Amino acid sequence: MSYPGYPPSGGYPAFPGYPPTGQESVYPPAGQYSYPTVPGGYPPAGGGTYPAAPPSAGYPGAAGYPAPGGYPAPGGYPGAPQAGGMPPYPAAPTGPGFGMPSAGPGFGGYPQPPAQSYAGGGPAQIPVGYPGGQAPSPVPSLPAAMVQCTQGTIQAAPNFDAGRDAEILRKAMKGFGTDEQAIINVVANRSNDQRQKIKEAFKTMYGKDLIKDLKSELSGNVEELILALFMPSTYYDAWSLRHAMKGAGTQERVLIEILCTRTNQEIREIVNCYKSEFGRDIEQDIRGDTSGHFERLLISMCQGNRDENQTVDYQKAQEDAQRLYQAGEGKLGTDESCFNMVLASRSFPQLKATAEAYSRIANRDLLSSIDREFSGNVERGLKTILQCALNRPAFFAERLYYSMKGAGTDDSTLIRIIVTRSEIDLVQIKQMFTQMYQKTLASMIASDTSGDYRRLLLAIVGQ
Repeated sequence: MSYPGYPPSGGYPAFPGYPPTGQESVYPPAGQYSYPTVPGGYPPAGGGTYPAAPPSAGYPGAAGYPAPGGYPAPGGYPGAPQAGGMPPYPAAPTGPGFGMPSAGPGFGGYPQPPAQSYAGGGPAQIPVGYPGGQAPSPVPSLPAAMVQCTQGTIQAAPNFDAGRDAEILRKAMKGFGTDEQAIINVVANRSNDQRQKIKEAFKTMYGKDLIKDLKSELSGNVEELILALFMPSTYYDAWSLRHAMKGAGTQERVLIEILCTRTNQEIREIVNCYKSEFGRDIEQDIRGDTSGHFERLLISMCQGNRDENQTVDYQKAQEDAQRLYQAGEGKLGTDESCFNMVLASRSFPQLKATAEAYSRIANRDLLSSIDREFSGNVERGLKTILQCALNRPAFFAERLYYSMKGAGTDDSTLIRIIVTRSEIDLVQIKQMFTQMYQKTLASMIASDTSGDYRRLLLAIVGQ
């Protein structure tokens, strides 16, 4: 199985900041966490079209995937270069967002999936109050190579009226019983920025805290889902990291999912938000909860210093591939620091080129070599980074699949990914999910959940 390519690593404009501490019941001012607008379909700027990808056998069924919590076996990731040369790429999914050219030369004329950033993370308990404070200064515009080119399932509602929505929510929660459908109709059809304005309007109009009211009226998974939808994204990430390391045990997969996938600006904002909201240094918490090569990888990620130049240096890719081979397959033992250096510092397009060069040198794909040379959380972290370079929507599609596969449901993972990708690339994730598992994401959610929880998830995902 092979991925249709890799996304440029530019990602999306990160939120301009996060609110300071000290006003837990005051919600972020309107407009503080604005989402970028979503462009429509393509062709790419400059005209022209991309040549069709070579025919491929496509994606294997679900039976070809590993046990829940794991990653695909060697060669199992779409887009992973096959041993001995260039990978056979299937055509990229049709629909808005696919087909954007990378800033550097293309790989054999294959279509490239879109650039995108990551978001997510968080266990089930949602705090009553969200941080408040003054709106930060505007974010400078990103270079052309980093402009978003994917599509979320949630768009900002036209003719938005925060006061009207606040009134609808108040009426839905007033008196005996709760009108959950009215709440769903509002939250599933408003952008995160609009939800922040609704919270502010609610407090202005009624002198009450919307989040406290929602918590008192809702329970279970639907409560967690709705409250997650009202969380500003940067705060959600920082809060998720804190709770992943708080108390007994550590949720390493949450740390990996957030720290190994964000853009530089997002990482820096999360690190600063973590400090201001929780009064703690994230690096110290990581050192206290992890160890060894996994700790070093996460500390590297916390720097938010990955090269984000979209131009690929093929000579450097060849040199890095040779370096990685000599640090692993080409020697007895493994030089873990070499893998850390390359995977933590190179841009995602550069890593894609490195993976292709590696497959020619080692006669084995790089994911397979990481599988052979590493184990445990550091293996998962390194593979997550490489999977981002190969195909981000497919990475999240797989995470969603295993959150629902088998007995029981990992609801926190399901909620985290649906909420955080809903305005970024959930359309492309849905497409990849269907290709990889021969069923739609909506159908799997419908069969795995129930009640208002299911209705709200499906309202976000769309059919």
